[in-house]
Amino acid sequence: MNVKVENREKNMAVITVEVESEQFAEACEQAYRKNRNRISVPGFRKGKAPKKMIEKMYGPQIFWEDAIDIVLDKTYPDAAKESGLEIVSRPEINVEKIEEGKPVVYTATVAVKPEVKLGSYKGVEAVKASSEVSDDEVEARLKRIQDQNARLVTVEDKDREVAKDDIISIDFEGYIDGKTFAGGKGDNYPLTIGSHQFIDNFEDQCIGHKVGDEFEVNVTFPTGYHSKDLAGKPAMFKVKINEIKVRELPELDDEFASEVSEFEKLDEFKADLKKQLIEEKQKRAAQENENRVVQKVVESAEMDVPDPMVENQVDHMLNDYASRLQAQGIPLDQYLSITGMTTENLRAQMRPQALNTIKTRLVLEAVVAAEKIEATEEDFTAELQKMAENYKMEADKLKELIGENEKKAMMLDLACQKAIDMLVSEAVLKEPEKEEKEEASDK
Repeated sequence: MNVKVENREKNMAVITVEVESEQFAEACEQAYRKNRNRISVPGFRKGKAPKKMIEKMYGPQIFWEDAIDIVLDKTYPDAAKESGLEIVSRPEINVEKIEEGKPVVYTATVAVKPEVKLGSYKGVEAVKASSEVSDDEVEARLKRIQDQNARLVTVEDKDREVAKDDIISIDFEGYIDGKTFAGGKGDNYPLTIGSHQFIDNFEDQCIGHKVGDEFEVNVTFPTGYHSKDLAGKPAMFKVKINEIKVRELPELDDEFASEVSEFEKLDEFKADLKKQLIEEKQKRAAQENENRVVQKVVESAEMDVPDPMVENQVDHMLNDYASRLQAQGIPLDQYLSITGMTTENLRAQMRPQALNTIKTRLVLEAVVAAEKIEATEEDFTAELQKMAENYKMEADKLKELIGENEKKAMMLDLACQKAIDMLVSEAVLKEPEKEEKEEASDK
């Protein structure tokens, strides 16, 4: 096997690999053994026709596609290693030359890890994130707990009309052009008025009606509705209100505090809430300070990130996003239909974040190299213990599952975190201006 490397602009490279004819012939033999049971040749039972007979009838190319796959699996990893390149993308393979009895030549176009030219990274200036907690924030947290402890009460007054924030139970059946449609019917369906759970102004048309009322609601399905049969079409729903419920909030008093916390007095409970908020904000502020300092360092660095590297990162982000949606019971295709988006729209939204993620990692690794920062075995053991606690397993058993490559990646992660700690410790964090403080408080 002969390997040649041609460097291209923007950190791309082409690896040209020449594979000996004997190795390709062996791959063709493997492809024959793999496929012979599926190939019919007159006069022979399936799987019994000789290779030469099959090639004479169908041409030698019949086995080339599988043979090329076999050759790539066997030769590309070694070729990539021999190239000496730090490859950061999947290869784009192109077969340049293939002929019976002659060497096979293919190229692999790959992205190469960019070289980073660090700018000024010690003593960078950034605006310090605020960790102050206002009384309004305490009251907002208290209100959320009050809402969480609300109880649903059925409205007994039959003359009471449906109003915003009511939770009503309805029977409904929808019609388009006088005919019912799939998914357009429900019995005793719970609907919160103002939740925009139903399309258009369906909920608004329920306001003012009473229990027992039967009426019509006229709406138009959005043009981007996930069901193409319904998209953009006007519909009429026959609706009956069966019940009205309201959320009854508990009084914010000492009794409430004693029921939802370990404190007997509301003032004590609020003081503890403020303490919790301060701890939360301090953690968020510390993380935000890290992000701001690192971002300043990234902005001062120079690098040329190859497009395939970005697309790989987008792939990871899209797969992660799809997994989180699926965990909520929403397949990605359904989400795209509901929102009227396409996969490419979503990828386009993710690209800026993907590029920044890559740049941040490259810069941190460059700082690690420049400062000769290393993670120790003690660091690794401590991180392993944290992971074991999260996974609820013994650290020794977890360690057995981690191979050398995984350990190497973990050690680099730990070194990068040390680099972040160093950058933050040497940064100049300025107090925010008054306007910025007020804006942060409003949020």
